[in-house]
Amino acid sequence: MNLRNQWPVLPIVAGLASGLLTGCGTESGDSAGDGSNVVVGMSDDVLATDPASGYDPGSWLLFNNVFQSLLSFPKGATEPQPEAAESCAFTDTQTTVYKCTLKDGLKFSNGDELTSEDVKFSFDRMLKINDPDGPAIMFPMLDKVETPDAKTVVFRLNTADATFPSKIASGAGSIVDHTQYDADGLRKDGEAVGSGPYQLDSFDDGQAVFSVNENYKGTAKVNNTGVTLKFFDGDQTALKQAIQNGDVDIAYRGLTAGDIADTEKADDGTGVEVVEGSSAEVQHLVFNMDDPVAGKLGVRKAIAHLLDREALIKDVYQGTATPLYSIIPAGIAGHNTAFFDTYGARPSKSKAQAALREDGLTGKVKLTLWSTPSRYGPATDQELNAIAGQLNASGLFDASVKSVPFGQYEKDIAAGKYGVYVKGWVPDYPDADNFTAPFFGKGNVLNNNYDNGTITGSLIPRTAALTNRASTDKEFGELQDIVADELPVLPVWQAKQYAVVRDGVYGLEYCLDASTVFRFWELSKDA
Repeated sequence: MNLRNQWPVLPIVAGLASGLLTGCGTESGDSAGDGSNVVVGMSDDVLATDPASGYDPGSWLLFNNVFQSLLSFPKGATEPQPEAAESCAFTDTQTTVYKCTLKDGLKFSNGDELTSEDVKFSFDRMLKINDPDGPAIMFPMLDKVETPDAKTVVFRLNTADATFPSKIASGAGSIVDHTQYDADGLRKDGEAVGSGPYQLDSFDDGQAVFSVNENYKGTAKVNNTGVTLKFFDGDQTALKQAIQNGDVDIAYRGLTAGDIADTEKADDGTGVEVVEGSSAEVQHLVFNMDDPVAGKLGVRKAIAHLLDREALIKDVYQGTATPLYSIIPAGIAGHNTAFFDTYGARPSKSKAQAALREDGLTGKVKLTLWSTPSRYGPATDQELNAIAGQLNASGLFDASVKSVPFGQYEKDIAAGKYGVYVKGWVPDYPDADNFTAPFFGKGNVLNNNYDNGTITGSLIPRTAALTNRASTDKEFGELQDIVADELPVLPVWQAKQYAVVRDGVYGLEYCLDASTVFRFWELSKDA
């Protein structure tokens, strides 16, 4: 998610037992919830109810429950499966023509029929509006959408892209009713008309209320009568109190590492427990390759040799993340341990010093690490200060930290003012492509002036063309090795995903996996 992906919260896991996360929802024609209304609290905001604009985690949570996509990710799965579509497939060997056939009887929550016209309208509209805060950035390969008949949609791509099914299975593939949305502008009334398992009844600064969409036809089996999503606007203390007091049934994203640790250590009888799921959220240090200091390979290598990830996880994140040793996280096909293999897991002053000397640097290296206080988690400033402390403890650096509000932070990065800065990433879809192409391909979102012809001219195009994603391991391995050698970024941690739930509430484990889809329909509560 174009660094939108950043949830301003606790890093999100690595693993529930696979048995908990396998399987797909059963086909449902009526989707009648037979449980109680579930109240979910979170510190994220929902920035948009219009899928042509929203490209943030809170908005995609809404989209994934109110709108249908042609494909979706079943719980625990990394391969998309048909949802509004009966079937989808590439019809050519070049992976440039993708055809979907819609299910019979699809309807929006207002009763309007859903046809191929709505699918085409949704994609054409998103690309035409091209909102800077929207997901159009994900579809530079989409040339045109054709509708031979009411049930058939054909996507014609201008470049091969085997990950196109995963892209349209995400929130970016949300289908809207063409009679309810302006083709040229965003919807401003805070309402939404979709064909997903839920309909949006009301939305304001304090909460969003969802009821079961009786017209829904898809793979989700709804286990409740509705969901109320309460917003805590970054107030972690209020969210913690709300789950403890029973004002919310689930606290999703927003509790600090300390809150999670305290809850896990609490004696039985508190009425709340921590549920852990899998996540592919990552955080990197990014180096501006044109910076007079960070642009020196010896400086970047020295930092890589001195970074103590284990200490950061223990002291700053209290075990709620895991060390990351490559740009592709563990659990995603194609992952390797390039940074572990190249720089090791333990800090080495001697190797750091040697790297600096190879670059002709003999005195202390003066360096500023740039941070932003909440966009990438509430502990980001603390983490950057800890990293600066590690560098300074070696005697090789004179490092300091400066933290600025996110709006200014992004502008300064784009202007090339920072040498070293932090970036986080939550994937749009669980494929190695989403951890590489946005960072090193065309339209590099890191803005760090890094370009490698082998990566952009060969490896990324080759991996994008391979429909058998397991066959991309060699190319992605080579790409990760190049990045470890040239160090445009330094991976720091991979998050674990947590939520806190009250007794008598069930199904949360099916909402926390690497797809980042929070499935309202899996939740249920004792009456």
